[in-house]
Amino acid sequence: MSLVSLPGLPAMISEISKRNNLPTTAVEEALREALLKGYERFRRSQLMGHQFPEEYFNNFEVELDTEEEGFRVLSTKRIVEEVENSDQQISLKEVLEVAQEAQLGDEVVLDVTPEQKDFGRMAAIQTKQVLLQKLRDQQRKIIQEEFQDLEGSVLNARALRFERQSIIVAVQSSFGQPEVEAELPKREQLPNDNYRANSTFRVYLKRVREGSQRGPQLVVSRAAAGLVVDLFSVEVPEIEEEVVRIVAVAREAKPPSPSVGPRTKIAVDTLERDVDPVGACIGARGSRIHAVVNELRGEKIDVIRWSPDPATYIAQALSPARVDQVYLIHAEERHALVIVAEDQLSLAIGKEGQNVRLAARLTGWKIDIKDPETYARDKEAIEQSILERAAASAQARAEREAAEQEAQAKLEAEMAALQAEEAEELESTTEAIAGGEEELEESDQDQGAELGEEEALS
Repeated sequence: MSLVSLPGLPAMISEISKRNNLPTTAVEEALREALLKGYERFRRSQLMGHQFPEEYFNNFEVELDTEEEGFRVLSTKRIVEEVENSDQQISLKEVLEVAQEAQLGDEVVLDVTPEQKDFGRMAAIQTKQVLLQKLRDQQRKIIQEEFQDLEGSVLNARALRFERQSIIVAVQSSFGQPEVEAELPKREQLPNDNYRANSTFRVYLKRVREGSQRGPQLVVSRAAAGLVVDLFSVEVPEIEEEVVRIVAVAREAKPPSPSVGPRTKIAVDTLERDVDPVGACIGARGSRIHAVVNELRGEKIDVIRWSPDPATYIAQALSPARVDQVYLIHAEERHALVIVAEDQLSLAIGKEGQNVRLAARLTGWKIDIKDPETYARDKEAIEQSILERAAASAQARAEREAAEQEAQAKLEAEMAALQAEEAEELESTTEAIAGGEEELEESDQDQGAELGEEEALS
């Protein structure tokens, strides 16, 4: 068989594999595809002016020979009587010279490797260009396959360089593969972070881009709430062991005003009577929460105890402020009024409303805060509003229950009518069967009488 020589082929594959962090099988596949494109260029140059459909070269393939350091081009051709396309067909007469058992419609694989000198410079350039593109495609494919299942997890990152407002970092998967570039966009960076070359930190893998666009395929974040969850899971064994669970997280990593720092509220709970979930997350002398705060460059973190009672939960969520009373103004609309002492008012609201804003996100309730004096002045109107909303809610509930009862009654009536109809049909069927049996008995009696008369006559 013919062979186009590629001196040092095994060493070349090994070098490309190491340089591009790709397995040798991926490099070989990319090289085969690139050489096939080069052969296509070679054939197109031979058949100038010929129209080539998109699937024209689908029956060609390249075989690498690492032992003899070269490659061959093979073509699968169909046996026909008269050849119309020599790239895809071969005559029966020609095949019968070497294979007597050949028949029309069979397929044969032929060596169509061009001569070394014929596989010209333009084909070689095409091969090189395609190889570089195929290697990039292989890298994207491997990154997608490796990191697709890691979306939503936290990875170690190392800052590499700055591109516009984004930071390009190197991340490593838990599978121990070589480092891969990822993008940390401006909107996902922390205001307190100091990104220097080769500085290390942890990032949240937000998504894996698909397609063939240029640049890193991985988008990572330092501002995602999932980063806080993972950091606590690492620092608090009780969370890893599922003794303590994180119920909700509200994070404002990039506040709307530069004068307000990043802050997070996290609600935790446990089913173990002897375990304090808040204390477990804080640790002895704050050791555990300090580790998380340090990783987040001094971000404030409030750990609160989750409660199934909305009023208690809301009061806890407004920590560190002390709450006097919580009124659930409208449970269905999840609207609450919180009364706090005047000296706790600014603490409950927080700087530029950050504390109450995070508490509302954490609990899922709209929270209004008033001091006792304001509440006393507006108490009558507030209570009247509460009563009116309660009455409206009760009326809506009564109307809903009435509609449900009406629908249930209608359904029962339809079922009763259906059962009555089925019973009537069954009764009619039974009567018809009984009538048929009577007719059959009468017929049998008549036939018996006739047989008796015949016997008497005989």
